[in-house]
Amino acid sequence: MKRLGKLTWVLMIVCLAAVFIAGCGGSGKKEADTKTLKIGVTNFADSLEPTENYFGWVVMRYGIGESLAKFDEKMNVQPWLAESWQISGDHMTWTFKIRDGVKFSNGKPLDAAAVKASLERAFAKNKRAVTFFKYKEMKAEGQTLTIFTEKPEPNMPGFLADPLFLIVDVSAEPARNFAKEGPIGTGPYMCKTFVKDKAVMVKNPYYWDGVVPYETVEIPSIDDPNTRAMALQSGEVDMAVNIAAGDIGLFNDAAKFHVDRIASLRTVLARINQQGVLGDPKVRAAFISACDRKVYNEVILKGTFIEGKAPVPPSMDYGFDQLKDPNSYNIERAKQLLAEAGWKDADGDGVLEKDGKKLTVDFVVYNSRAELPIYAEAVQSDAKKVGFDVKIKTVDYNLIDKMGINGEYGLLISNITTANTGDPEIFLNWYWKTNTNGDNPQNGSGYSNPALDAKFAELSTTFDRQQRRQLIIDCQQIIMNDGAALFLGYPETNIISSTLIEGAQMYPSDYYWLTNKIKPAKK
Repeated sequence: MKRLGKLTWVLMIVCLAAVFIAGCGGSGKKEADTKTLKIGVTNFADSLEPTENYFGWVVMRYGIGESLAKFDEKMNVQPWLAESWQISGDHMTWTFKIRDGVKFSNGKPLDAAAVKASLERAFAKNKRAVTFFKYKEMKAEGQTLTIFTEKPEPNMPGFLADPLFLIVDVSAEPARNFAKEGPIGTGPYMCKTFVKDKAVMVKNPYYWDGVVPYETVEIPSIDDPNTRAMALQSGEVDMAVNIAAGDIGLFNDAAKFHVDRIASLRTVLARINQQGVLGDPKVRAAFISACDRKVYNEVILKGTFIEGKAPVPPSMDYGFDQLKDPNSYNIERAKQLLAEAGWKDADGDGVLEKDGKKLTVDFVVYNSRAELPIYAEAVQSDAKKVGFDVKIKTVDYNLIDKMGINGEYGLLISNITTANTGDPEIFLNWYWKTNTNGDNPQNGSGYSNPALDAKFAELSTTFDRQQRRQLIIDCQQIIMNDGAALFLGYPETNIISSTLIEGAQMYPSDYYWLTNKIKPAKK
């Protein structure tokens, strides 16, 4: 009997241990938190004022704000807060029907008058608004908003899908600091607290488009991509945006993680200042020709970027394959061009000189995107081979806009969405249309070409889709022929999420991170 008792006791201990291990998650998979969602992001905004800088992107990404239109997975413009729209026969008047039954997060109904006030606020507070379109007048009557434009605007719904034009309750502003507390929007979540390092969202009780799954969403800013990957691996966050190329392989276990990777609409480019040493077309062409963009993307970045060539990425149907790169990689051509431009290594130190000046270029980089310093260092190495002295200067993202406006750089690298309105016209205009009397402040490089400006003018009044496509191809070829920028690569973009949640999806526009479609996974 004693022996049987001991055996029984041992079996009981084993069973209790098994229960304890199972209860502690011995399977390696914890239970989903049904009340709180945690998202690891990289954040460039130090406020939630949607008209400041490009901070409207963050307001939309965090599920606070929505616009009249939105983009689907193919970058087609779809209704959102506006359920429909139409244009007049003379192409000068757009009429938008504002959706019934929508409320702001404070419970105030959305009508055309509220939309009008919000759009007028965006124009009053951000000079970039007029680079999308200029209007003569806006009228609001009930749920109908009418916009009378100064000239035909073929892409008006796409323009109004930009986060700069997300709709806020302007009447709430006197009692609320939009920058610190977040604006009152129509999205599924609203801001509880915000500092640059972390935002906390809570459920919008008045949301119009379905159930909002989570009571709270915590959004820590984890700018270092390796740290962001570790946070997702450890379960510190439930999903993470834009995991770096070298870390994606850590999430191959489909039982634990869902990886949503798509070809993006982004171009990584270095804007080239037309003043100083790079103002010489031969020097610009030499610099670009010295850069082995195939190696940068296929080897250094492990094939997660596509080799750069043109302004608009190959993910869009704007002639990428038919465009000819006059400054493709060719070290010997780069050396010859510099010699023709009068640059020589007079003192044998490896850096070329002319008129007593070294061939020195400042390359300005912001590091909240992991690939930008990598590109800069690769360019620095290649340019050194032909006699350039490239000095890399890292600055905070919030200084980039100022530097772009004033041209305070030799090269300025950026990761830019090229078709954030569903069409690359605005992108091309911003960076390469002549900045006459300060009316195009995004073009801080000083680039100007009357032939390109003429193409832009024609494009701005062309509604036919095929004609617009050809004009955009023509514009790109002029920019490439002039060596107006160094097009480094086109990234994939991704959202990686734990399988404890579902509905996390990356869109090409990169605007819609937190939506009410993200919810605890079904058991």
